[in-house]
Amino acid sequence: MNKNFINGEFVASEQLSYNINPSNTGDVIGEYAQADGAQVSLAIAAATDASRSWAHGNLQARADALDTIGSELLARKAVLGELLAREEGKTLVEAVGEVARAGYIFKFFAGEVMRQRGDRLPSPRQNVDVEVMREPVGVVGIITPWNFPVAIPAWKIAPALAYGNTVVFKPADLVPGSAWALAEIISRAGLPDGVFNLVMGRGSVVGQAMLDDRRVHAISFTGSVATGQRVMRATSERFAKVQIEMGGKNPLVILDDADLDMAVNNAIQSAYYSTGQRCTASSRFIVQKGIYNKFVERMADRLQTLRVDDARLPGTDIGPVVDQSQLDQDLRYIEIGRSEGARLVCGGERLARATPGFFLAPALFADAHNDMRLAREEIFGPVACVIPADSYEDALALANDTEFGLTSGICTTSLKHATHFRRHAQAGMVMVNVPTAGVDYHVPFGGRKGSSYGPREQGTYAAEFFTTVKTSYTFS
Repeated sequence: MNKNFINGEFVASEQLSYNINPSNTGDVIGEYAQADGAQVSLAIAAATDASRSWAHGNLQARADALDTIGSELLARKAVLGELLAREEGKTLVEAVGEVARAGYIFKFFAGEVMRQRGDRLPSPRQNVDVEVMREPVGVVGIITPWNFPVAIPAWKIAPALAYGNTVVFKPADLVPGSAWALAEIISRAGLPDGVFNLVMGRGSVVGQAMLDDRRVHAISFTGSVATGQRVMRATSERFAKVQIEMGGKNPLVILDDADLDMAVNNAIQSAYYSTGQRCTASSRFIVQKGIYNKFVERMADRLQTLRVDDARLPGTDIGPVVDQSQLDQDLRYIEIGRSEGARLVCGGERLARATPGFFLAPALFADAHNDMRLAREEIFGPVACVIPADSYEDALALANDTEFGLTSGICTTSLKHATHFRRHAQAGMVMVNVPTAGVDYHVPFGGRKGSSYGPREQGTYAAEFFTTVKTSYTFS
């Protein structure tokens, strides 16, 4: 049994969960402890006790610990990537890349430990000095999703530790293996007991206990809109600091002047890689009418060439959907698209492979419009629709006509339209001639409207959430 990590020790639980390979449902990856409320309380108490000494401890030791974690992730990226692909279902190439990204994130924040900045300002009062500094928030609860089981925990845990906070980490119940492997690496990095704690288990038990406990000063959450709303309500009642990343219905606009090969490649990568299970995935292709038919035809041809199979097999382009529940949701939306009158161009059927798994042919709908549920609700699977647009102005209006605002992309050779789109797309991240999915680790990540709430994640902007500002006055 793989145990929880609390106050510097691996701790067993009475309840277990079984980690199942979505490429082969007969493959049980391992047994993982399920924390109860009492164990969550112990983890929070440990983080609370360690908080003061960690916040004021040796900065070089803190930086060295984060760098050690990053180095081990990079050194073991092949092995850890195989585990990730096995339990989550993204292809081995993508999984290894995700582990490497996590390693670079820890190394980036190792450097940030020594780059924390403040301001020294004059005062209008004589002989008074003003200093503005950043201090850690305290105990941070981190709740992460299943679709990036190493990278998203990394981009929350690394800055939390870098800026002097202690951590209680709850991973998604579907992917305990990657979370445990990351925690095991962190456990050997030289952190004092209680600075980092892992509590695996159901959100209704572990997550709720973290939300309700006043000793947890901040919550960083990534997940569904519905759960994000519950996080918001729970934390607002006790005035905890909160950072919430939720869904997206991200548009990719393709204008008549676009390079068609590039546009198709960007669309395939945006919508279908990682089995479409990315909050930054584009599931709405808004295509100007002059290129519309050619785009749909080329997309259908390209989709037929993609291999859907076991995530770890060489040559697999798209792995399985993560579990039965998500597969059922994808199939339900495919039926919704048909019933709404969208034209299913290709894909959408359950696939049989050599092993029993949750395999789905990537689906492309054409002749959709923005009032359809297919075009408004996040599906989180390999399902996308094409919406015709009369002009650039029409395409921009359609792109912005959504409750979400995470990423927004455009394919065009027009500098005028690219520049205008960058300024007027209502999204936290805008992509010009690159896929909507795929962001760098050293720049801010986050959206607008119903996609995000609170300060941005990643890069130097992470300090906005993981620190609090103090202003001090000194008379001399």
